[in-house]
Amino acid sequence: MAPKFGTSGLRGLVVELTPGLVADYTRAFLAAVPSGGGLWLGRDLRESSPAIADAVRDAARAEGVPVTDCGALPTPALALAALRAGQAAVMVTGSHIPADRNGLKFYAPSGEITKADEAAILAALGRAPARGAAPVGDGTAAAAEYVARYVRAFGPGALSGLRIGVWEHSSVAREVLARVLAATGAEVVALGRSDSFVPVDTEAVGAGTRDRLADWAARHGLDAVVSTDGDADRPMLADASGRIVPGDLLGPLVAGFLGAEIVVTPVSSNTAVDLAGACRVIRTRIGSPFVIAAMEEVLAQDPGAKVAGYEANGGFLLGFEAMGPAGPLAPLMTRDSLLPILAPLAAARAQGIGIAELAARLPGRFTASDRLQGIEAGRSAAFLARLGADPGGFLARLGLGAEVARDETDGLRLHVAGQEGAGQEGAGDEIVHLRPSGNAPEFRVYVEAASPARAEALLAQALERVAQALEG
Repeated sequence: MAPKFGTSGLRGLVVELTPGLVADYTRAFLAAVPSGGGLWLGRDLRESSPAIADAVRDAARAEGVPVTDCGALPTPALALAALRAGQAAVMVTGSHIPADRNGLKFYAPSGEITKADEAAILAALGRAPARGAAPVGDGTAAAAEYVARYVRAFGPGALSGLRIGVWEHSSVAREVLARVLAATGAEVVALGRSDSFVPVDTEAVGAGTRDRLADWAARHGLDAVVSTDGDADRPMLADASGRIVPGDLLGPLVAGFLGAEIVVTPVSSNTAVDLAGACRVIRTRIGSPFVIAAMEEVLAQDPGAKVAGYEANGGFLLGFEAMGPAGPLAPLMTRDSLLPILAPLAAARAQGIGIAELAARLPGRFTASDRLQGIEAGRSAAFLARLGADPGGFLARLGLGAEVARDETDGLRLHVAGQEGAGQEGAGDEIVHLRPSGNAPEFRVYVEAASPARAEALLAQALERVAQALEG
């Protein structure tokens, strides 16, 4: 299957990401999107990433664009450095997907590329290479500045007294994360480093890994275990028992800690943020480009708005200058993993409680999600059309009550009367959200309920019923 390209970047099998293909996309990006006079380049820790980064660097230099090579560093650290320089960036990463795959993430001088940029890049493919030889600069200080950003904002005592495990695996942030935690006062315990790439999806942590987190927490007497995905734009935060706090609960915790007044998040995120009533909530389609577009619209209307955004995976986007415990924190409107790790830890420590108790103070809503693979777009669309016209039979087979409300922002999201508190909005109501993947032949199912056990049971039922319906 040929590599796929969208606003999240280019992804494909390593064997298909040939130097020629990578160079073609690099040239197209530089032709379609203003570079600001330079290109910042970073990569994750996959074995294939250095060679792909070399292909990007050589193609940019040939186009006459100077390259600042940052080496291996977190994606948000690269984005921060490029934004400050007012220049474009390319991150070589496949994020959380397996090691036999990789990809490119593209940043304009203003931040993540838009849907319009995506179309322009595709239209610019096939350009003949130039013969320039622009210089290469050293950008390895970018990671240190990313560390300094958080140390300045949180200060040396924000995490004092906490003992925190860092699951290092092959995260490109493993050393950066440990440095920030130590500099803000925590005692750091390094765990599970891997010399080969481990595809950690912080939204889909398996039972074996969850058991491992619980064992580490107990054996080392930890207050929390933290980690990220491969390129460190998605966080993972587990409490003192090793239980992971879902990303769409980290979002409200961070927003509250920073004093955000408007929060932008995809329609699939947990409704605890709405029920908390602490800020205005704007819902978007799923994907960071949609979150960023909505944040930019808010800021266009009011440049001083205290707006933040987050995705269900926990990646947090800051749209205003916030105040940390020790100093200011400048905006960074790209998915970041360090802020949604640091802010809840600092908040819990300041209140003298654990992460579990902090999360429990949010309204009791729990989400679960999974996907069915090998489902082509045509079948998905036909199924959703049938279901949207008459969802009653489907809901009845799930043992659910009548439809209370629906949202068709991205797929079909049905609010239904749950088993307890039926008809009480936000209490016993349950959610079943069905959506075709935007970049793969997959069908995604999201659910929300009033307890983790109920959410998992409802997800299993919904997946089974959707599979049956799609086969029929």
